[in-house]
Amino acid sequence: MANLSVGDVSLEIAEAGSGPPLLLLHGIAGPLGETSLFRLLARHARVIAPSHPGYGGSPLPDWIDRIDDLAYLYLDLIDKLGLREVCLVGCSLGGWVAAEMAVKSTQHLARLVLVDSFGIKIGDRETRDIPDIFALHPDEVSALIWHDRKLAPDLAAMSDEAVERVVRDQEAAALYLWEPYMHNPKLRRWLRRIGAPTLVLRGAHDGLVSAPYAQAMADAIPGARLETIAGAGHVPEFEQPQILAERVQRFLGLVGA
Repeated sequence: MANLSVGDVSLEIAEAGSGPPLLLLHGIAGPLGETSLFRLLARHARVIAPSHPGYGGSPLPDWIDRIDDLAYLYLDLIDKLGLREVCLVGCSLGGWVAAEMAVKSTQHLARLVLVDSFGIKIGDRETRDIPDIFALHPDEVSALIWHDRKLAPDLAAMSDEAVERVVRDQEAAALYLWEPYMHNPKLRRWLRRIGAPTLVLRGAHDGLVSAPYAQAMADAIPGARLETIAGAGHVPEFEQPQILAERVQRFLGLVGA
């Protein structure tokens, strides 16, 4: 892990591997720079995995408080690193950021993968598309996110430092996701601007992103296809990293079909 300045923002970034550039954006469960998925993808690509401001070792500037801020920040990161033909992979919250990036600019984007992404509104104003994780008991939230709850973090077994990091990550998630709750009211309309080949992936047991929601996301992006990952909830990057990596690598053309 190292920190890189993008404008006045210091980003904690993990980087490994060589080959086509792959920007990996993490979700609500936290940074991916030290995970199995990161290492698997780095076998066939140059993987760059930042921690969103407020997560991990990335400080949170007082002006960053929206998904839009992250989208523009990572477009600037691509420019700063001089990346071209970027493979953009976003999970959960990171999928929303990736979609916003692709709507704003596809200049250097080769392919796009959205994993259990939210960010759009599919129901009426009185219907909540995604369960309110900030109003539910932590055990209920864990059941929605994890298919195999034995893999969920055990706060009681963590060091004080690790618990503080988890709490900080949760505070950052609340900042980005709360208002409006887990969506941009206009994003679904603008997804038609995405010209890059797109794969939408969903954990088969995801309790946050429903199958109809994921299908609506795929339907709004020209030519996008939807695939399901068995044995995973909202976080296949942690529950099924091998399968997720294989799906991503095949779609990106990093390995044979």
